[in-house]
Amino acid sequence: MSLCAKSLRAKGLSPFAAVAALAVLAGPAVAQEVTGTWLRDTGASKVRLAKCGEAVCGTISWLKDTSGPAKIGQRIFYDMTPTGAGKWGGSAFNPEDGKTYSGTMTLSGDTLTTAGCVMGGLICRSVKWSRSN
Repeated sequence: MSLCAKSLRAKGLSPFAAVAALAVLAGPAVAQEVTGTWLRDTGASKVRLAKCGEAVCGTISWLKDTSGPAKIGQRIFYDMTPTGAGKWGGSAFNPEDGKTYSGTMTLSGDTLTTAGCVMGGLICRSVKWSRSN
């Protein structure tokens, strides 16, 4: 019998009970956190995602070229609420055409994929972001 098992038995716990207790204490896995600063795959901009009430919103925090239609401080993601593990849905504003679209965000590790869709999701344009904080 191992020293650890002897110690557990001395305390009145079987190894199985100790493992079960640890599993209960650990609780459910913590979801990945989407908040923070994200760099667009083209390197042209950064967006800061933060809680806004019960949702997540995104604001442009840096632009490589400040002469275009996008402006620092402009909100481009609105009311993104969880729709599943690592997924959010809400609205996405495109400064290039001045339109707001149905938007989604999908987080996988340090990669965030955002998409703006029209026609009920039939036509979507996605952008990849990497964590920048």
